[in-house]
Amino acid sequence: MTDQTAWYDAYPKPRNQSPAILKRNELLARFQKGEKPGIDFLLVDLRRTDHEGGTIRGSINLPAQSLYNSLPTLLSLCEGAKVGTVIWYCGSSRGRGSRAAGWFDDLLHDRNSTSIRSVILLDGVAGWARAGEEYTDLMEEYDAASWKKEQDRPVVPHGTACAHQRLDEGK
Repeated sequence: MTDQTAWYDAYPKPRNQSPAILKRNELLARFQKGEKPGIDFLLVDLRRTDHEGGTIRGSINLPAQSLYNSLPTLLSLCEGAKVGTVIWYCGSSRGRGSRAAGWFDDLLHDRNSTSIRSVILLDGVAGWARAGEEYTDLMEEYDAASWKKEQDRPVVPHGTACAHQRLDEGK
């Protein structure tokens, strides 16, 4: 058996292991109220090679694997733009999403920054894409067939380090 090091092992564990969550209906409500991503909030899609099937409208793609050292710059940009909430997501938001939200929350605390919240989108983009047309209408490059393939992938057994995380998530 080969001993592979996970990409995130190169970085410290987030101190905040339970970042705040945002439910998809709460994000949908923000869109419906006319709030704009990149102005009123920042949506960060953390997927890299699995960035298929579409993304939530207005998201920026910052792959988690290269994110950690960019967080101070991202914080400066958010402060300058007066963005009040950074919403992180990946496929499920149980691996990369929660890790990134935790790291950013740690940075916010280290810098005594109280004007920005770091939250994860509960159930990630997969939950968003499967929630119905009012959600998929707010996706760019939406491809229903990709989400069908995603649904057919095996899930890590319950009780492992990242229960319910997709086997290939975070690679």
